[in-house]
Amino acid sequence: MDLKNLFKNSPKMTTDNTEKEFDLTDDTLEKTTDEVQVPVEEISVEERLTQELAAEKDKFLRLFAEFENFKRRTAKERVELYKTANQDVLYSMLPVLDDFDRALVEIHKAKDKNLTKGVELIHEKLKNTLVSKGLEEVEIKNGDVFNADFAEAITQIPAPTEKLKGKIVDVIEKGYKLGDKIIRFPKVVTGM
Repeated sequence: MDLKNLFKNSPKMTTDNTEKEFDLTDDTLEKTTDEVQVPVEEISVEERLTQELAAEKDKFLRLFAEFENFKRRTAKERVELYKTANQDVLYSMLPVLDDFDRALVEIHKAKDKNLTKGVELIHEKLKNTLVSKGLEEVEIKNGDVFNADFAEAITQIPAPTEKLKGKIVDVIEKGYKLGDKIIRFPKVVTGM
């Protein structure tokens, strides 16, 4: 059923305010449909609104991406902070661990087995506690090639053998790392 047939058989309509009768015939229906045109202003308004919507959508997507990057960055920083949060405490415990190492060397000279065993137990307990918190010893020994990224050279001495030139002759102080970060470089003597 089309609009013309719908209005053809309909009764005459009146408005309550004016009491005028309007006769909707085929002629008036055709006139009104021909007069209805979309003004040029509305198209430009529609285009403008479409452009504004696209701009706001782009702004939203950029803001959302920036927020996702922020979340990822803060999560990474939080993990890094967690890994190195106890760095200061562990670093301050390193001289105590060094003292234990030196004490063990001297106690072994005393030949008292009970004393040696007791100090070794305490030393192992301290060492295991620090290792459980993420502390690792930097593996470096005599005869290794000197690498300034992993060790600090205190001094150079004439190499005892030709084989030790440019290599580590002695390790003065052990180095330690926490995760991948070295918190104390090993102090070494190199041969020249």
